[in-house]
Amino acid sequence: MNEHTVKAFDTDIGQLRGLISEMGGLTEDAIAKAMQALQRSDLQLAAEVRANDRRIDALEAEVESLAVRIIALRAPLAIDLREVVAAMKIASVVERIADYAKNIAKRVPLIESEHRIEPVSILPAMGRMAAEMVRHALDAFAARDAEEAARVWHSDPPLDDFYDSIFRTLVTFMVENPTTISQVAHLLFIAKNLERIGDHATNVAEMVYFAATGEHLADRERGGGERD
Repeated sequence: MNEHTVKAFDTDIGQLRGLISEMGGLTEDAIAKAMQALQRSDLQLAAEVRANDRRIDALEAEVESLAVRIIALRAPLAIDLREVVAAMKIASVVERIADYAKNIAKRVPLIESEHRIEPVSILPAMGRMAAEMVRHALDAFAARDAEEAARVWHSDPPLDDFYDSIFRTLVTFMVENPTTISQVAHLLFIAKNLERIGDHATNVAEMVYFAATGEHLADRERGGGERD
């Protein structure tokens, strides 16, 4: 490629990374706010999370459009092509992560605020773990950091273990307090959404690792069940 084309390509790649970074920031914020809304029974904050999801959807469409344009006009090869394709796939995964945050926010109005049950207090810690995985995975993409991507990938089992612990706690609580079945069902749904966020963060990490190295991370045993 001539110098002009190289500069144009670098500009496009920078824009692509910027869009992914913006998506990631909004998604991390959505997870945090959804958990705050749950903890505080804040219906207005929950509604804000749901409304802001539209911006993330729009950014995903921008990433896809830009990635297709880069491939069509710049004809990138090798590592550059892997990065463009990874960006398009990562945007789709981040959008799904944001959907999980939105789904958590949707549950907030369904959980009684006057008779809150104690297990609600343990979910925010799981939310922070999941959001941290997302942040580190996207940081790895921005830096083309294969080692950081691998670290994110290996950090999933603790989140799975956290989910298993919460699941047992919630089921035990429900059995001992039958009147809480409805609330506990919503909390189980929220915990599962957080576990899925962690799974998708590892999906992002796998894509980053492949984009940076051209190699796939080796399969490993997963304690939290199969992922789709």
